[in-house]
Amino acid sequence: MKLFHLCQIVSCAVLASCTSSTPESTFIDDLMSRMSLEEKIGQLNLPTGGDLQSGTVFGPELDSLILKGRIGGFFNVKGVKEISRLQHLAVEKGSHGIPLLVGADVIHGYETVFPIPLAMSCTWDTTAVERMASISATEATADGVNWNFSPMVDICRDPRWGRIAEGSGEDPYLGAKMGSAYVRGYQGENLKADSTLLACVKHFALYGAAEGGRDYREADMSDITMYNYYLPPFKAAIDAGCATLMTSFNLINGTHATADGKLINGLLRKDWGFDGLVVSDYNSFPEIATMGTSTMDEAATLALKAGTDMDMVSGLFLGNLKEAVEKGLVSEKLIDKACRRVLVAKQQLGLFDNPYVYCNPRRAETDIFTDAHRHAARGIAAETFVLLKNDNNILPLKKRGKIAVIGPLADTPANMVGCWSMHAQTDRYGSLLDAIKKAVGDDAHVLYSQGCNIYDDETMQRNATGSRPIPFIHDTRQLEREALQAAGQADIIVAAMGESSDMSGESASRADISIPSPQRRLLEKLKETGKPVVLLLFTGRPLVLDWESRNLDAILNVWFGGSEAGDAIADVIFGDKIPQGKLTTSFPLHQGQIPIHYNHLQTSHPDPQPGVFNRYCSNYIDVDNETLYPFGYGLSYTTFEYGKPEISSPTLEKGGTLTLSVEVRNTGEYDGIEIVQLYIRDPVAKIARPVKELKDYARVFLRKGETGTVRFILTEEKLKYYNADLEYGYDPGEFLVMIGPDSRNLQTLSFQAK
Repeated sequence: MKLFHLCQIVSCAVLASCTSSTPESTFIDDLMSRMSLEEKIGQLNLPTGGDLQSGTVFGPELDSLILKGRIGGFFNVKGVKEISRLQHLAVEKGSHGIPLLVGADVIHGYETVFPIPLAMSCTWDTTAVERMASISATEATADGVNWNFSPMVDICRDPRWGRIAEGSGEDPYLGAKMGSAYVRGYQGENLKADSTLLACVKHFALYGAAEGGRDYREADMSDITMYNYYLPPFKAAIDAGCATLMTSFNLINGTHATADGKLINGLLRKDWGFDGLVVSDYNSFPEIATMGTSTMDEAATLALKAGTDMDMVSGLFLGNLKEAVEKGLVSEKLIDKACRRVLVAKQQLGLFDNPYVYCNPRRAETDIFTDAHRHAARGIAAETFVLLKNDNNILPLKKRGKIAVIGPLADTPANMVGCWSMHAQTDRYGSLLDAIKKAVGDDAHVLYSQGCNIYDDETMQRNATGSRPIPFIHDTRQLEREALQAAGQADIIVAAMGESSDMSGESASRADISIPSPQRRLLEKLKETGKPVVLLLFTGRPLVLDWESRNLDAILNVWFGGSEAGDAIADVIFGDKIPQGKLTTSFPLHQGQIPIHYNHLQTSHPDPQPGVFNRYCSNYIDVDNETLYPFGYGLSYTTFEYGKPEISSPTLEKGGTLTLSVEVRNTGEYDGIEIVQLYIRDPVAKIARPVKELKDYARVFLRKGETGTVRFILTEEKLKYYNADLEYGYDPGEFLVMIGPDSRNLQTLSFQAK
């Protein structure tokens, strides 16, 4: 029997800020004493040198800003050669020789692309996340980047919001674990090393609570909900040493987040003690005015006063702050504080010691898209897949007979990487179809048909597929005939369907989160053939899969698995590896249930019999209350049996601990990993508490037939929450503790907390 002990991950030390007594701060003091007001304001300016549609500055203009000392850094410039040229220009000819920050959105990999963050969270594996972030940092720094606009830790309960793909799901505890792991991976143990970079936790705050799931919409939220559910991942990332932070686009209870002094100067800086660099999101400053909380002339001043140090793209700091100082609207001391934070960030990277530490062209040749990195990405991608259904153990497939691979996502390598993968070299890897053919070799015959379009409407498909278009085929009848012909010849059908890569991510909200209609119609036709149908679901969000779950033989959610997704999917569907991922977002049964999350409050009229309609209970008259697939859910090719959990004592003494233990047995035919989950409920408290909250988990590897004992340590820290007065603590009394394979299937014990 195995014995598993869980211990807390010790976070990295918070980066020390410079004080007036240190040599580092003396250096900054001396430098700033020689800088003009215009040069200090220049350090607060962050333009993009890329090819985005707005806010872009090009070659000569970027050079001019550098030479005039009107720039603190830039982003969206690709390639160490050009970045090196700009850095040399700044140091050798620019104002005071101040080096530049070089930013990029390296959200889930650089040229070696890993699964999207939502998929990464489904591993529940902080070691894998840290490894992914470390490799991403290695590749990005090899190409000249020293500042990464990641991790995104926004909690999201509404899958209509496209940027759910960039976060770690709906749970604050797991989101905090994942956010901390990203920070450790990006920043490493030494920020002055040439393979680490500044992390930037985003978006502060509540961006994931956008009204109606529409990107850029407002968030209207109580402090209790904010502090207990949406802020913990930010606090964890800061505690892990995250060097920088990005504000969000949205209004928060009527105030723009980028100009919210209560949030930035109050909570972030005063309460949490964060003195790192705060940067706005893309062109946020003008949007303060657009959203009706200032005039355009006032926007920059409001943002600076609130605690935002750096202006991404808009140039309003550059254009407005000097005049604001002259008019007495803002103090030069505030500009000094912001400028100091920018300079300290550069100092933390060691740029004043060696401005060209990230400008080594040899690293660009040896450290990007390596075999080792691709091997790691392939292995991690396989961990992210979530097996939602597997009737009659149809998966894994045998490498024999005739396999029909059908669907508009089967032969589109560019669409496997997912959103926010602008650095991907999509011509350097194959498609799912290529990977399946390679995996079976001569042992099986693979038939292929695209089968249908993504959408029925050509314009809709063009809008949805964005930067990685899938050609629209007008002869849809011929597509269907080809698909049914292939299906008719096959022993089994593998359907590659769902979302294309740009159907999730920024500005990709969807009102209808079901599989688009032409794909559903084709699935119905394939079902009618009587052949077994395996759905490989590509998606960047939870989808409504009611029909699919009732009618298809197997569903494997493969998300968007990155540059090595094809081979990773083949590894899993043919049994070389087994699925082990578990959901970090609830999959609704129906769109009308949204927003939906497992850790909801108890209703005044709870339904005593789930699945049975009761008129005066809190339910729908047309669909069940329950999710289709709950938070924490995921099947495997093997099976696990849980024993009866035991608790070491009926009482948790003040300052003490309890131990909860449970035996888990692998009762199937494969070695595998089970993610054992622990939830807690406080039935009676000063304010209503959720019906359950994730408080710990363990990833347990068991060989077939093996039994292991999992032990969790319970402390009073796991019972704490913010009450109506925003006091952090717990209420003595009875607590329920639950353990199981997901948030729905749990065994419950109770204890008294003193």
